[in-house]
Amino acid sequence: MSTRENFLPNAFYHIYNHAVGTENLFKSHENYLFFLNKYDQHLSTVFKTLAYCLMPNHFHLLVQVRDEYTLRSLITKPEDKIDFHKFIMQKLSNFLNGYAKAFNKQHSRRGALFIDYTKRKEITNDSYFTRVVNYIHQNPIHHGFCKEASEWEYSSFNSMISTTKSTKLERNTIFDWFGGIEQFVYFHQENRYFDEEIDFF
Repeated sequence: MSTRENFLPNAFYHIYNHAVGTENLFKSHENYLFFLNKYDQHLSTVFKTLAYCLMPNHFHLLVQVRDEYTLRSLITKPEDKIDFHKFIMQKLSNFLNGYAKAFNKQHSRRGALFIDYTKRKEITNDSYFTRVVNYIHQNPIHHGFCKEASEWEYSSFNSMISTTKSTKLERNTIFDWFGGIEQFVYFHQENRYFDEEIDFF
């Protein structure tokens, strides 16, 4: 399975990237929040977000590309034949570059912050979709930052299960997939394992 697959309308993707060398992407609570705000600013129009996890030196996203009609409406000079992949990659690049520039300025550093390219894998079967959702939320446990998915502040898990907070996550899509909020939580509690086939970093 390629890690540089083209983005297509309506398709689901696991997207991930890592800091260069031994650098961290996030050094403060504010960095995490700024990253999420920049993501919303640049990519919420092209992606539906189903899950995410921000780790100190890398991140994971599970998204669905929006439909062709929506994407076409975002392009200021629409053409008969639109390269949707190129358009989305530019949006993704703008997001990461914008974050990196702000991070470098704040922390008085220079040079690249992310590795050369952002990897992405299209999710084409039900089993892989379920495994990726679980993998993303179990990531902080695997890396030793907590013992429960709910203990990590910078993932979609708590926003997903909150009954009081509004969210831009596709909460209903995820709950429909797992059979409800109780089944969603139970699945994560019963599957606290590291899926080596999805071990990218």
